[in-house]
Amino acid sequence: MAVNWFNNFYKAIADSPLSHWLEVLPAQIATWQKEQLHGDFNKWVKLLNKLPEIPTNSINLQDKVAFGDGSEINEYTQKQIVGLLKQFMPWRKGPFHLHGIHLDTEWRSDWKWDRVQPHIQPLKDRYVLDVGCGSGYHMWRMLGENAKMVVGADPSQLFLMQFQAIKHFNPDPRIHLLPVGVEQLPELKAFDTVFSMGVLYHRRSPIEFLYQLKNQLRKGGELVLETLVVEGDEQTVFMPGERYAQMRNVWYIPSTAALTVWMQKVGFKNIRVVDVAPTSLEEQRATEWMDTQSLVDFLDPNDHSKTIEGYPAPLRAVLVAEC
Repeated sequence: MAVNWFNNFYKAIADSPLSHWLEVLPAQIATWQKEQLHGDFNKWVKLLNKLPEIPTNSINLQDKVAFGDGSEINEYTQKQIVGLLKQFMPWRKGPFHLHGIHLDTEWRSDWKWDRVQPHIQPLKDRYVLDVGCGSGYHMWRMLGENAKMVVGADPSQLFLMQFQAIKHFNPDPRIHLLPVGVEQLPELKAFDTVFSMGVLYHRRSPIEFLYQLKNQLRKGGELVLETLVVEGDEQTVFMPGERYAQMRNVWYIPSTAALTVWMQKVGFKNIRVVDVAPTSLEEQRATEWMDTQSLVDFLDPNDHSKTIEGYPAPLRAVLVAEC
């Protein structure tokens, strides 16, 4: 089953601008598959195989991610699907609506998309890459904008399984998630639009990361970068201690002015800051699909303008630029 996920992608790009990816990708995926012999992979594949086959009477990717309306299945089948999908918790990015099931994720990722979408080039007929795509919520919204092909890159095994669970209900051949990190991507220089949302601050070398993103874009292509920022001028870059809002592995949080300078040095043009917004307790919160700690637990209980460590609370910006 897992082999088919990737073989289908190889066939899909064979006659596309991405065809030279086939020089390295099959070997990378083969290595990855050998590494999955241990751990939860086989258990998760068996769970995926138990998901019932259901005819879908409607698909909505324009204002939400919704497959079916619930009329296609009975209550027993609905409970069966819920039980299986909960085996893939925690569900962080969404929400998804599957045959009357509201998969209410930790993040209201639709709110982020509503902030991003008005400012980007139309995705119709474009090859789109989402670096650090998570379980793929935004990829489905990109497909809803009539992209020619949407490719996600994220090394997390769980995110791949969550993506495949959602794709089970809409096996569209234009959308694919690959379990690879950005450092494994060759210089494809082929995508029309590259998204990176919520990744930059996790990279030890943000400048190198920006180069890696630029190397995926064709000349004239568009980068859509969403990340944590702090207030300040061109010299302002915040480097937190061991944790930031309880997150490990947060390296550099620049101001939008400093990030613009970084992007200019890498060679991006026409750089625009199109949105800056604090993360609210309504946008990121615990749900029955992600029932552990969430943002409210990561902020100072007496002052929500600060994290529990005393740093400025999460502020997120969207920047758009041309290659």
